[in-house]
Amino acid sequence: MHPATADLCDAHSDVVKVCQTLFRSFGQVSAFHGPIRTLSVLDDNALVRQTLERPGQGAVLVVNGGGSLKRALVGDNLAKLAIDNGWAGIVVHGAVRDVAVINTMNVGVKALGTVPLRADRDAIGEIDIPTAFGGVIFTPGDWLYADEDGLIVSPHRLHD
Repeated sequence: MHPATADLCDAHSDVVKVCQTLFRSFGQVSAFHGPIRTLSVLDDNALVRQTLERPGQGAVLVVNGGGSLKRALVGDNLAKLAIDNGWAGIVVHGAVRDVAVINTMNVGVKALGTVPLRADRDAIGEIDIPTAFGGVIFTPGDWLYADEDGLIVSPHRLHD
C-alpha cells in the first residue's frame, strides 16, 4: 500500500512541498513514490528514452517539458521501458501519447495532457539537475509521492 499524499502532508507539513500543477493520471498505477531523477527537455524525448533504458531502481523520473503540449514526451514504448527497467513512475510536465495502450499497462504516468505528435529526437536537454514547476523544486535524490490527490516532494523518505 502506498502512503497517501494527504496523510503525509498532515504528518510532515514542515518538510513537504505540494506541487500546484494539476496532472492527469495514465496507466493502471495511480499511486507511486520514490527518489527523484530529473530531465529538462523541450519537445524532445531522446534523453527520456536514454534514461528509461537504464535501471530505475524504484526511482521516479520527473520530466520538465516546460509545460509544452506541442509534442508527446512519453508514449507506450517508453512506458514499457519504465516497467521493464524498474522505474516507480513518470511525471511529465508536458504531453504524452498512446494513452489507450498506456492505460492497459502496469505503470504510473502523470502528465498535463495528451497530443498524438511524437517528440523530436535530438538529445537536447539537461539530466539530473534541479528543475521547477508548480511551485516546487524537484531535486535529484529528494522523494516524490504521487496519488489521486496530487504530487508532493520531500527532501527525504517519509514512510517506513
